[in-house]
Amino acid sequence: MKYDICIVGSGAGGAPIAYELSNAGYKVVVLEKGPNYREEDFSKDEVAVSRRDLYTPLLKDERHVINDREEDGSVTRYDGKEYSWSFWNGSMVGGSSNLMSGYFHRMKPDDFRLKSKYGKIDGANIVDWPINYDDLESYYTKVEEVIGVSGNTVKHKFSEPRTTKNFPYQMLEVSGVTKWFDSTCESLGYESIPTPRAILPHSALDRKGCSYSNFCGSYGCSTGAKGSARAALLQMCDAKIISDAFVFKLDSTKSKITKAHYYDKELKHKTIEAKIFVVAAQAIESSRLLLNSKNEYFVNGLANNSGQVGKNLIFSAGGIGQGRIRFEKLTKEQQRELMQPGLFFNRSLQAWYEFKAKDKKYKGGTIDFLFEHANIISRATREMYDENGELMWGKKLQKKMHKNLTTSRVLTFEVFNDWLPTDYCNVTIDDKAKDKFGVNVGAINLYSHPHDIEVGNHLAKKAKRVLEEMGAEEISVSISSAPPPNLVAGGCRFGNNPKTSVLDLNCKAHELSNLYVTDGSFMPTGGSVPYTWTIYANSFRVADVIMDELKV
Repeated sequence: MKYDICIVGSGAGGAPIAYELSNAGYKVVVLEKGPNYREEDFSKDEVAVSRRDLYTPLLKDERHVINDREEDGSVTRYDGKEYSWSFWNGSMVGGSSNLMSGYFHRMKPDDFRLKSKYGKIDGANIVDWPINYDDLESYYTKVEEVIGVSGNTVKHKFSEPRTTKNFPYQMLEVSGVTKWFDSTCESLGYESIPTPRAILPHSALDRKGCSYSNFCGSYGCSTGAKGSARAALLQMCDAKIISDAFVFKLDSTKSKITKAHYYDKELKHKTIEAKIFVVAAQAIESSRLLLNSKNEYFVNGLANNSGQVGKNLIFSAGGIGQGRIRFEKLTKEQQRELMQPGLFFNRSLQAWYEFKAKDKKYKGGTIDFLFEHANIISRATREMYDENGELMWGKKLQKKMHKNLTTSRVLTFEVFNDWLPTDYCNVTIDDKAKDKFGVNVGAINLYSHPHDIEVGNHLAKKAKRVLEEMGAEEISVSISSAPPPNLVAGGCRFGNNPKTSVLDLNCKAHELSNLYVTDGSFMPTGGSVPYTWTIYANSFRVADVIMDELKV
C-alpha cells in the first residue's frame, strides 16, 4: 500500500500528525523502532527500571559513540557500550513521552527571540526563531485540551499570554508541605506557582485519572492519566502503527523522498512508500537517519547540501539539588503532612526567567520542586554512606535507612535554563562503530558553553535559599555541563535561510518538497523549560500545514 503520510517515530513530534491526519481520513503509517506497550504492560517494578534497560535498547546491540570536548579543546572518545553511556530515552510506541514526569511549561515570548532580546554571546550560535509565541499559542491551548494538562494559572512577573483563563483540568492533589513552601516563598518575596502537569486528575478523554502512585518519571503510566503520545493520541486514532521497525535509510530523487527502508523484529528488510514523509525519531536519531541516507543528489546526507544536518545540537542546561526535612523540627501535624503518600508537590519558581547581574540582563530559567522519586531502590541507595563518605554495612546501615525513610523526606529541585548551541555540540556518523543492524551509529559530540553553568548556578542559589528557609538539612546542589539524555533537541534547526538551516518555518526540508522533521530537532534554541509541550504544539501546527498541502 502507498500511504499519504509515513511517520518515522511515534513520540511527541510524530503522534500529533498521525492523530490529526488519520482522523481526517488520510492513510497514515507510523514506523516505530520499539515495541507497542499498552497500559496493562506497565508496572511499578523498581528493579526493572532502576537496574535493567527495560525501555531502551541494550548498548551491546545499539550504542552511541560520545566525543566529549573539554574547554581546552581536547576530545575524549567513549564507546557507549563500554562505558554504559546511553542517550536512548524511551524506545517504544509513544517514545519517551511514556516516561516523562509531565512537567509542562510553555515557552515564553522572549524564548523565541533570544538573540534580538539578549544579544550575541561569544562562541554561541544563537538565532531567533522564524516563528513567534503567537504562532504557537493556540496550539499550546490545543495540547492542554487534547493531551490533558492540569493546573491552576497564577499571574506572576513572567506569565506568558493566554487566550484561555485557566487549564482545562483542575490541579492534582498536593502534599500539605506545599503550604510551607508557599509561605516560605512569600516571606522571601518569591512568587510560587503551581506546576502544570500533563496528567489527568480524574477520568476524561477516554482515559482513567491519576492513581497517585508517584511513579511518574522513568515509568509508563498504567492508568493512562499521563498524557503520553501513545495514550492521548495514537490509541485514539486510525493510523497504522508498525512497531519493532527500525528505519535505517530514506531514498530520494533530487527533490522528493520516495521510500523508507526498515528492518522488522526478525531483521527482515522492508520498505514503505508515501506521498509525504515525516521524521520524528528523536533529535539524535533523526540526524543520524538523514546523515546515513546518502545518495547521488545528497552526498553528505539527505537535506544536507548546506552541511547543517546534525549541527547545533542542544540539551537542557541546569542541574539538580536537594535537602532533607526531618521530624525533629516539626509539629505532629507537620510530620503527618510530610509523610503523606502519593500526593504531588507541584511547585515551581520562574521569578528569575530574566535577571540582572553585572549591569547586564540575562535570560534565566525555571526551577521545579518535587519530592524524591517513590522508587525505594533509589531512595535506599541514598543512605549507603556515613557522614564521612564511607560505605556502611549491617545494623548501622539498617538503622540509618529505617530512620531516614520513616522520619524524614527529601525535597528536590530541578533547574532548567538554555543550553546554548555551539559549533562543538552536534551529531555526526561514527565511521567505525555499527549497531546490530549493521548501520553506522551516531557520534554525539558534546560541549557545554560556560554561560550555561553561570546561569544555572544563579538559579540554584535561589532554590537553595528556599530549602534553607524551610529548615532542610543535608542540602546539596549539582549544576554541571552533563547533558540530560531525555531533554535533547536541535540538529535540524528551522529558519528562513537555506544556507544556515535545514528546515523552513513549517519544518519542511528546504531541499526536499515532501520531507518534514517534527521532533525536537527543529528547535534552534530550547527555552528554559522542558521541551515536550512545545514539541507537541509545533507538531499540531505542522499537521495543519500538511493537511492544507494534501487538500491542494
